[in-house]
Amino acid sequence: MPTYLSPGVYVEEILSGNAPIAGVGTSTAGFIGVIPFTDKVTEVVKPLDDAVKAAEKKVKEAEKTAVKDADDAAKAADDAKVTANAKAKTSANELEAAKQELEKAKENANTEADKKRYNIYGGTSVLSGEVKLCTNFSEFKKHFGDFSAVAGQNTLAHAVYGFFTNGGTRCYVVWVPEIAEIDTALSQFEAIDEIAIVAAPGITDKAALLKIDVHCGQTTQDSFAIFDTTEEVSDTSKLEPGTASMPGKSGYAALYYPWIQVFDPVKKGAIYVPPSGHIAGVYARVDTQRGVHKAPANETVLGAMGLKTNVTKALQDGLNPHGINCIRSLNGSIKVWGARTFGGDKNGEFMYINIRRLFSYLRESIDEGTQWAVFEPNSPELWAKIRRNINAFLLNVWRSGALFGSTPEQAFFVKCDEETNPPETRDVGQVVTIIGVAVVKPAEFVIFKISQRSEQSNK
Repeated sequence: MPTYLSPGVYVEEILSGNAPIAGVGTSTAGFIGVIPFTDKVTEVVKPLDDAVKAAEKKVKEAEKTAVKDADDAAKAADDAKVTANAKAKTSANELEAAKQELEKAKENANTEADKKRYNIYGGTSVLSGEVKLCTNFSEFKKHFGDFSAVAGQNTLAHAVYGFFTNGGTRCYVVWVPEIAEIDTALSQFEAIDEIAIVAAPGITDKAALLKIDVHCGQTTQDSFAIFDTTEEVSDTSKLEPGTASMPGKSGYAALYYPWIQVFDPVKKGAIYVPPSGHIAGVYARVDTQRGVHKAPANETVLGAMGLKTNVTKALQDGLNPHGINCIRSLNGSIKVWGARTFGGDKNGEFMYINIRRLFSYLRESIDEGTQWAVFEPNSPELWAKIRRNINAFLLNVWRSGALFGSTPEQAFFVKCDEETNPPETRDVGQVVTIIGVAVVKPAEFVIFKISQRSEQSNK
């Protein structure tokens, strides 16, 4: 308490006791590359394997010597026992040292091999499962290497390059040697709360896609997955949710078709790549320019030169209801021409990507922005503070155009009072707040009805 000695007006800054709710980031991506080991890896690992074999041979020789010296010691005369035992002890020590040398050789072989398996692609020694933050493509090259002739690594490089080209600014990147180890990458992403978009460029294995979906929709519940199709799709009906090759419907994932054509510096010509990295960049660009509430569609895919398949309106008519988002060549541009979650009509209220991502944004922002309330006295004063904080946050969201309604009262409500917090609720340490929002849905079908009017009717 300050001391006031003379008359006057005193203006002081005080802490409010709780900070306003700030919106969380929505455009940081997490990329998983699956890069199988190649023949070049064998060349790197072979000298290390030779070191292990040499150490194993040394152990075997030491074992033979130790056994022989022990037998000699047992057969020696009484007056030579001391010398023989000493010799046997020396051999035993040499055996133990050889064993330790073997273990060290194995450890070194495993560590160095793991490092050099990626180092051959031009990057630094990034271990499999090790996550690196990249804020531009130069940082990616420093850690993971430039474009290359190695399929898995080049796919990852093009995805990250496409992400930054289309407006992305931050992404976390990790690689694993095989699809079965994708759990390792996902577990690393769990600890990075900033990641809001997850993609494994070019990975179409059903089990792997399901793991990514579970990670986004159940484990973190605040991230969104972008799926790729295979490069060649002979039957588009196989892309539908729940088929033999695809996981079931999901409100936390989106699928894009077909692959896009880009320029490859290594081949010095055009190649086809999966679009997930570029699409993640489109998400980031739309989030920055318009907001997470805007559907990431009717947007140009920067860097795309063409498409593996030219999708017609008739073809998309059969794909769109299932949530298979098409990339189309329209008016001289390659554009994202779909905004549905995987499953489309079957996902009900979360049929659209922007609705799912907006709800995730609201939930995570409120979660992080109200942590101050934990262990506060569960009283009307606390309820009022909660209402004020959330109302202020949602007012800003409404003003950004994300909520439907001409007034805040039409757009949202926040209820936290004695009705939502009766004695039995307070007795178990709970404070309950009910929030309702009216979201703005995308104008997916823009319909104009035109008719002729006669001269008489004009009069």
